[in-house]
Amino acid sequence: MRKLLAAFAIGALLSTGALTAQVKKREVRQRNRVNQGVKSGELTKEETLKIEAAEAKLHKEIKEDRRDGPGLTPKERAKINRKQNKLSKRIAKQNHDGQRRGNK
Repeated sequence: MRKLLAAFAIGALLSTGALTAQVKKREVRQRNRVNQGVKSGELTKEETLKIEAAEAKLHKEIKEDRRDGPGLTPKERAKINRKQNKLSKRIAKQNHDGQRRGNK
């Protein structure tokens, strides 16, 4: 019985780690999309600053959620995923809204 419980606990920790890695990978991909928008001029300075502020706020929330206990709970991961989806749509919208970075 103890071996079964130990195996279950290890499996839960490993799956939590893998899902946490997904969150981190997604943060990196979104950061790269913002950088590409800046390089191409598709993101204005104001748009970039707003997106970066939203990313920083989300990153802070993720850090706080991880501090609460061992990794992220399914509820926390779902909340983070929703917020990352919203941020992803915002990045796409800003990248394709026709505004260009000017020489301000």
